[in-house]
Amino acid sequence: MEQAGLTFVLVHGAWHGGWCWKKVVPLLQAAGHRVIALTLTGLGERAHLINPNVGLKTHVNDVLNTLEMDDLTDVILVGHSYGGLVISSVAAHASGRIRRLVYLDALVPENGQSGFDLNSQQFRQRAQAAAAEHGEGYKVPPNLEMLGVTDAADLEWLRSRLRPHPIASFSQPAEAPATTAQIPSTYILCAQFGLQDTAARCRAKGWPVLEIDCGHDAMVIKPRELVDLLLTPDCH
Repeated sequence: MEQAGLTFVLVHGAWHGGWCWKKVVPLLQAAGHRVIALTLTGLGERAHLINPNVGLKTHVNDVLNTLEMDDLTDVILVGHSYGGLVISSVAAHASGRIRRLVYLDALVPENGQSGFDLNSQQFRQRAQAAAAEHGEGYKVPPNLEMLGVTDAADLEWLRSRLRPHPIASFSQPAEAPATTAQIPSTYILCAQFGLQDTAARCRAKGWPVLEIDCGHDAMVIKPRELVDLLLTPDCH
């Protein structure tokens, strides 16, 4: 039986903001759950705060401060894409507040790995070149093509809201929870993206690995299917 009254904290990926969960939040709330879709510094409605010092540590503090100020415990912490680096590092500092980590087509770091470490050399080169040419050296312009969204209305909605992402967040090392205090974790793979190897590593760790047949932005493309997975026992 589905458990009521869960608390979900949703952490978006690069270029996005809390707005990207717009289709997901009301579905979770309608099922009786509390949902916080926060926006990381320098993105979304906080885009005006981007500067060369904003990086992964800033974003980790965004989440840690939200957990503390809202007195959140027993949280299901969901991270999409780049957000996997954030939630791992949050868990290293606030394991007592977290019920489960859910990685939505996300990067899953070992302790000390960065976003650049977990992506291809081509990703690093393109990000650095784009930041140098179009982002004053510290902002990576959005890459709409990699998100796997094909609906015209969704594409326009995304295009109008995606914002440059601070490149420092890709180069700063992530933290990971200590093995002795491992938090239950689940991986949700978007099958039409390219993170199958990451999902396989998580499966080898004994994590539940679930799958949605869509591109990278499942919360936009298939929100109902995503919510159905989030409400299964494997995600709480």
